[in-house]
Amino acid sequence: MDFSIHNFSGFVEFAPHFIKRKSIQYVLFDFDGTLSLVREGWPEVMLPMFMEMLPRKANESDEEMRKLLLDDIMKLNGKQTIYQMMQLAERIRERGSEPKDPLWYKHEYLRRLDQRIHARKKAILSGEIQQDQHLVYGARHLLESLTQNGLPVYLASGTDEPFVKEEARILGIDHYFDGHIYGAQEDYKSFSKKMVIERILRENNIPGETLMSFGDGYVEIQNTREVGGLAIAVASDEANNGSGKVDGWKRNRLAGVGAEIIIADFRDMDTLLPLLTDQPGF
Repeated sequence: MDFSIHNFSGFVEFAPHFIKRKSIQYVLFDFDGTLSLVREGWPEVMLPMFMEMLPRKANESDEEMRKLLLDDIMKLNGKQTIYQMMQLAERIRERGSEPKDPLWYKHEYLRRLDQRIHARKKAILSGEIQQDQHLVYGARHLLESLTQNGLPVYLASGTDEPFVKEEARILGIDHYFDGHIYGAQEDYKSFSKKMVIERILRENNIPGETLMSFGDGYVEIQNTREVGGLAIAVASDEANNGSGKVDGWKRNRLAGVGAEIIIADFRDMDTLLPLLTDQPGF
């Protein structure tokens, strides 16, 4: 099929290995950067903290340190936050210092992040800021369309579960997931996006190729591809929501882990969804 003939208003890219599915029965979403922009700018909190905590090598420039740490951070984007803190601890150890417990770094990061987003959440709750200003463009319409067509939607996030549930409620989208909102746990080994995917397939007795996922991190793309599902990368430009343009760094990284389709946001889903399957009414 020549997808170039379709009139998309934003960025939509089909990978050469894209395969049209017979049907889609369940849909999985990542949260931060995929649906929610409440935590937009979180790397601007995590990266300076990591640079502050990591001992510097002799003659190491700010740019070299920034590149190293940003790569560490973004490679683990989508996994539970604790994994980024474990990586920081390992870097500190590599440089001959004794790190604190990764959980300490996580709590310190969350404290700093809350200072950045507390006013934002308060403004959404008060109505000073509209909820949709902090949803990736078109997200509410897509969730509405999927659920109206009887497709169950799940949410799995590397952010701590209580925060995910709170922020989904603040944004007014929690009800779409019918209780299926999952996030990071204090016992980090008890949760992963892979576990959520396996649970969806097992509990609903469906093959992996009937699962579709949307995400802006490595993990959900890789895990979906591993079971044969349709992995759609949302390379959202979080600082310019609604531009219809992709974040080039995200686009390149997510293409590299096998995303079958890459989109900037959800503006073109009414046109795109019928191209993904022969399923009537999809």
